[in-house]
Amino acid sequence: MTYRNNLPADYKNQLPCFGTFDIIVVGGGPAGIAAAVSASELGNKVLLIEQLGFLGGAAVSGMSGTICGLYMTVADPLVAKPEQIIFGFAERFRDALYQAGGLTDPQIYGKTWVATHDCATYKRVATDMTRQAGVTVLYHTQMVDVITEDDAFKGMVLHTKSGFTRVNAKKAIDASGDADVVYKMGLKTSKGNDGVIQNPTMMFKVGNVDMQQYLSYWGQDTISPPKVVSMLEAEDELLRKKVWLFPTVNPGELLVNATKVTGFDGRALDVTNPVDHSEAEQFSIYQAQNFFKFMRDNIPGCENAYFIDYATEVGVRQTRSIDGIAKLMNDDVINKRKREDSIAKTSWPIELHYGAKPKTEWLVDDYYDVPFHTLVPKSGQDVIVAGRCLSSEHEALASCRVTAQCFEYGRAAAFAADLSIKEDLAFQEMEAAQIVALMQ
Repeated sequence: MTYRNNLPADYKNQLPCFGTFDIIVVGGGPAGIAAAVSASELGNKVLLIEQLGFLGGAAVSGMSGTICGLYMTVADPLVAKPEQIIFGFAERFRDALYQAGGLTDPQIYGKTWVATHDCATYKRVATDMTRQAGVTVLYHTQMVDVITEDDAFKGMVLHTKSGFTRVNAKKAIDASGDADVVYKMGLKTSKGNDGVIQNPTMMFKVGNVDMQQYLSYWGQDTISPPKVVSMLEAEDELLRKKVWLFPTVNPGELLVNATKVTGFDGRALDVTNPVDHSEAEQFSIYQAQNFFKFMRDNIPGCENAYFIDYATEVGVRQTRSIDGIAKLMNDDVINKRKREDSIAKTSWPIELHYGAKPKTEWLVDDYYDVPFHTLVPKSGQDVIVAGRCLSSEHEALASCRVTAQCFEYGRAAAFAADLSIKEDLAFQEMEAAQIVALMQ
């Protein structure tokens, strides 16, 4: 199936103009929030475009629900204390959530820790930050095309409830997660392992759990214990055999990550394809209900639980990655490579959610660095990315794509866009040291 990506040039020119900005940020997830707030606080006129009616991206709409990547991985979290290794905007947002009562203390997740957030509080904290920074936010708005001139970004065509409009800007930060801006500019992107990408998941919440009874059975680790895995392996209708359940800030409530979303025929889905994306949303509902029944029937403390809600949309782990000046390689992660051009440390494991047997590879008592130029496309002018669409090999992306790091990718992209405007410097010409110094 072929889709048309470009509107006629004369049509673009005839559209009413919404305004002119220094920087447009596409996508209101962690990377987009950090990019928009940071860029605006540097004195830029910033427009943030979000297709839904709130900020948070997959952390809220997909109900992924945890801030992952803040802490060092260790051999035994039962005897060690959480050691935070990433700060910057990630810490700023974490602290704001915690102070607002919307974040748990660190919870054990395998060989590291996560903190579970309340989605409603997340929306409010993100709204507070963007408003205080003076960011112009357009909700319920989709970018449908990019305006370019001689391979350089000049603006976008947007679709709102009032129709199509044009917006002009000096720079674009693509925080869409799917490299939408880069893709619509005609620049090179790739998908996963020769086109095979990770499965989406559907998160959901349940209430009225007897937490004392539940924790006594499940244990302190949020990842399913072996006795639960054994039961899941005997269930044909449940595709996930290892699941994650997170107590939230709300009494008697669990956030459930327990679905593996495929097509009804079992095929892997690519959510950049609208048919696959729609089927993912449908299939996920049945998977969530099947696991909820399993919980009530088999997990002590969940006998009288009720189903609160599904996430607004399936959680997407992977789609397009850009062809960047630098590329995070699988070996960089496995060998814990340290770099002088680093914008973020990462100790999060490689988590691959596709195929018959998912893979987790822990980076115990160590971390690797993500280089700045993974955010910069090799070609195309005046666009930079932030978030999971950075330039990375498949397995490396399965580690570097998580929330805490995405906050820092957004902050780095904002510094780069600001520097590009003020010094009339192309992203491709920037020395990483310039951005690294600003990240300190």
